[in-house]
Amino acid sequence: MGVICMRNLVRSKEILLRSMSIDIGGMRIKYKDKDDTFLEKHLVAKEPFGQFKAWFDEACSRKEILEPNAMCLATVSKDGYPSARFVLCKGYGKDGFKFFTNYGSRKAKEMSENPNVAATFYWEVLNRSVRIEGYVEKLSEEESTKYFHSRPVPSQIAACASYQSTPIESRDILCERERKLEAEYMIPEKEIPKPSYWGGYIIRPRAVEFWQGQRDRLHDRIKFRKPTEGEGVDGKLLHQGEDGWVYQRLSP
Repeated sequence: MGVICMRNLVRSKEILLRSMSIDIGGMRIKYKDKDDTFLEKHLVAKEPFGQFKAWFDEACSRKEILEPNAMCLATVSKDGYPSARFVLCKGYGKDGFKFFTNYGSRKAKEMSENPNVAATFYWEVLNRSVRIEGYVEKLSEEESTKYFHSRPVPSQIAACASYQSTPIESRDILCERERKLEAEYMIPEKEIPKPSYWGGYIIRPRAVEFWQGQRDRLHDRIKFRKPTEGEGVDGKLLHQGEDGWVYQRLSP
């Protein structure tokens, strides 16, 4: 093939790539039937944590949902650039939602600059989602250490071997670090010390929204939040909850 033909072929491919636009607007899935709605009378608690437990327990009971505790964590840098990734929730209750990570990771650095975060659970099989907005605090060193040693040994070694989010030349380097740590700790069966750069966080929520999808796209959204100062509860647009929470229905 001549040089001119090759150049023309390259140009044609470049033009094709620049003009490529894939339309997936017609993709649809079936949600709930019209009589399977999520109404205020269906709330099992008038605060978000009891309601979350009911939905989470149901998600855990469905074998099709492999990791019901997976949540998408969104952080924002001090410059206002957002980023999101999935982490595993490792505990929840009225104090908040807990997860663990490397303190040197991108998410940890952004949380140190801006503690405001959001997290989302999505259980496709149930057509349900839970959205959380709040701020993070570090868990105690004692709690982080306790959880670290509850993990499988290979997971402990992986946490020690990886300096999360930093550039690395190849996977071989990680594997070599792993082999050295296995030789040091697995063969003599010694306790692996928790790295100082690894630990936990808790999300203290200001708002928690429960979303249930509907076939006609008139999805159900009930949001719990902390009231603003002087805000009145009218029992129509805003309802009184428990433990200092109020709740309201949002348009889909």
